[in-house]
Amino acid sequence: MTQTDQTGVPAPGTAPRGTAARLADLAERTRAAEVAEQGAADKQHARGKKTARERVEALLDPGSFTELDALVRHRSTNFGLDKKRIPGDGVVTGYGTVDGRPVCVYSQDFTVFGGSLGEVHGQKITKVMDLALRTGVPLVGISDGGGARIQEGVAGLTQFAEIFRRNVAASGVIPQISLILGPSAGGAVYSPALTDFIVMADGTSNMFITGPDVIRAVTGEDVGFEELGGATTHSTRSGVAHYMASDEDDAIDYVRSLLSYLPQNNLTDAPSFPHEAPLEVTEEDEELDAIVPDSDNQPYDMRAVVEHVLDDGVLLEIQPLYAQNVLIGFGHVEGQPVGIVANQPMAMAGTLDINAAEKAARFVRTCDAFNIPVLTFVDVPGFLPGTDQEWNGIIRRGAKLIYAYAEATVPLVTVITRKAYGGAYIVMGSKQLGADVNLAWPTAQIAVMGAGGAVNILQRGALKGVAEAGGDVEAERRRLTAEYEEAIVNPWDAADRGYVDAVIAPSQTRSEITRALRLLRTKRASLPPKKHGNIPL
Repeated sequence: MTQTDQTGVPAPGTAPRGTAARLADLAERTRAAEVAEQGAADKQHARGKKTARERVEALLDPGSFTELDALVRHRSTNFGLDKKRIPGDGVVTGYGTVDGRPVCVYSQDFTVFGGSLGEVHGQKITKVMDLALRTGVPLVGISDGGGARIQEGVAGLTQFAEIFRRNVAASGVIPQISLILGPSAGGAVYSPALTDFIVMADGTSNMFITGPDVIRAVTGEDVGFEELGGATTHSTRSGVAHYMASDEDDAIDYVRSLLSYLPQNNLTDAPSFPHEAPLEVTEEDEELDAIVPDSDNQPYDMRAVVEHVLDDGVLLEIQPLYAQNVLIGFGHVEGQPVGIVANQPMAMAGTLDINAAEKAARFVRTCDAFNIPVLTFVDVPGFLPGTDQEWNGIIRRGAKLIYAYAEATVPLVTVITRKAYGGAYIVMGSKQLGADVNLAWPTAQIAVMGAGGAVNILQRGALKGVAEAGGDVEAERRRLTAEYEEAIVNPWDAADRGYVDAVIAPSQTRSEITRALRLLRTKRASLPPKKHGNIPL
């Protein structure tokens, strides 16, 4: 009988000779790994969580997973690790398909050394990352681990740098998606941060650099895991997460949906389906003619405008709980994927603040990297005023949105539905920043500022004279405001100067966008040769 070590794996130098014996040896090694996995399954299920392998199988098409390096084990002998050498070393890696399209994946196993990253564990991850980059397929990383494997010291720690370097090399080349389905602490959080999208599960996942115990010891601040780095925190306050799932199944379904909008790599087209849209105005289109309220100060849901334009009204929203004054997400127009950026009047009147600018800028750059057209819907009264915004760097951080639009070479179509004031109008996909087609509704107000503010500045002397003469200042203010609105706060001056290409009825929006995107499928644009730009980070 073959001698085995403590984990049930045949001991070195004891493997039998001969083909039949070697096949039996393989079966025994496989069985040992399966026994270890069953123990892992029981532990995870007791926590209400899937195992690393179950997560991979739920993500990929049934029967499509091919595992890599299932039998590798760590080589460390420190702190008794030589007596616990588990096959796979705490991470499942390999490749399969999602909706028939190849994807590489790795999934950390929390039941093996707490999912911690050691030398071999890290080498397995970098190996599958290299495979994804070499073959030009998306990479999905499933995190459920406590950071570096302390017992292995610097040998494991350096693997973080190897992973980070590959994240950066793959950025903008292949889609990278991180699924956080457990803890992700210390250096481990930076790999997800370097990927395109992060999905977290409510109640079971958390991310932080330093944990509650260290924070309490150093600063005296008392904070729990969920408050510090749970899914709610990162989906609503920090903006680290792009989606907060209700559970693991929801998280995995979201990733599958996300992949359906993304290409395999930056040199291929995103998946599409035949869907020729009618160009005639429909009854549903006509609903947009009444969506903008008569009062400038009354909000409306920009999401409804977006859904009227997209195929079947389906919008996959990104970061729906963060910086809600700007709306971003994916949809289809005539079966072709598009990215959506839209001011949301329902939140903060649609003003742009630091968080909204960075949220939109990041998304525009993601779409541009993967050749996905961007549709921009504008109703923005300006940048959010206040010392908090100024002192926290809205000048520098707001400039990121300018940078994102100005460097984008994908098709850009912009629709101004109502307010488009000042610098905020410029940064939201304006013609001068490089948009290909700019449309405006008759309700559009394209100006340096709103009529009320402009009158207070321009007519300050006249209003003061009325007051000194004992006249009705408010009546005169209303008259001057109406006069300014008629002359300036409208789409006609911008159309007269060619800053918008057409003023259209809201009901024509879907058909005009469709026409524009048909034309722009053959768009060719390039930037001056350079090593890279210097975005104001």
